Amino acid sequence: MDRRIFVAALGAASLARIVSPARAQEIAAPVPMERTSLHTLKAASNGSTYNLYVKTPPGYHDPANKGRRYPVVYLTDGDYTFQVASGVTRLTHNAGKMDHVILVGLPNAVGEDGMAARRRDLTPWVNSAMPGPNGGGKAFAEFITSQVFTLVDATYRTDPAQRTFVGQSYGGLLGLWIALAMPGHFSSYLLTSPSIWYAPKGLQQIEADYASHNKDMKARIFLATGGFETVKAGSGDPRYNKETDMVADQTAMAKRLRARAYPGLQVRDMVIPGTIHETTFPIGFTYGMQWLYGVGGLRG
Repeated sequence: MDRRIFVAALGAASLARIVSPARAQEIAAPVPMERTSLHTLKAASNGSTYNLYVKTPPGYHDPANKGRRYPVVYLTDGDYTFQVASGVTRLTHNAGKMDHVILVGLPNAVGEDGMAARRRDLTPWVNSAMPGPNGGGKAFAEFITSQVFTLVDATYRTDPAQRTFVGQSYGGLLGLWIALAMPGHFSSYLLTSPSIWYAPKGLQQIEADYASHNKDMKARIFLATGGFETVKAGSGDPRYNKETDMVADQTAMAKRLRARAYPGLQVRDMVIPGTIHETTFPIGFTYGMQWLYGVGGLRG
């Protein structure tokens, strides 16, 4: 079922500073997010139900563009990342400084605990040291590449040759796994703060397995991790990670991929100064989208 997505333009708490709480609650009506629809699917692969947020770019419905097809950017952790992506692309689309794309947000499963659901869906291996169910990434990836692709391609004017997978943290780990274990479904990957630590030997093994059976990888992979997502002994700065050096993990993976010298692979990795795990995504997404879809001098 297709419905409009609504978001609160101004929360009641903010309005309460201007008017009485009762009046603020009364007038704090939600407003629609422009050109955005909601679809709901039940995954055959794991039985969970998911909402999909789909936003079309400006001009999508103009008669002059009726034959135009668009790249699609698929965002895991869509409850959060879809809002960021909508904001980042709004001005760049309107200014003609970024290729127009369709955004598809993939939130956590409906009615399930968000952290538990994402731990299950975004991790490609079982890690017995982690709490709760995990390792359901393959089932979730199959849901995306079968049911979600089918719905989006049938409903919107998409270009199946241009699909981008976006993932933050566990989502970044899943994106790397898909690139190596299920290649060909996405043309590019925008991965921030990838949780390679979750099963580093597993990811290294699957990368080695891919290399032993393939001479090329046709993809563009963008990796970004925050400058504080590393360990700095004795610094006393709480922004640094206490145990996991995600910067080193990302650097090592980028080096491994480049060393293969695949003709069709482009890899760009960066460490973003001043960001922590919770703040890396918006900046990393902006850099990644400029590299993948920036118009003219903004790309590259």
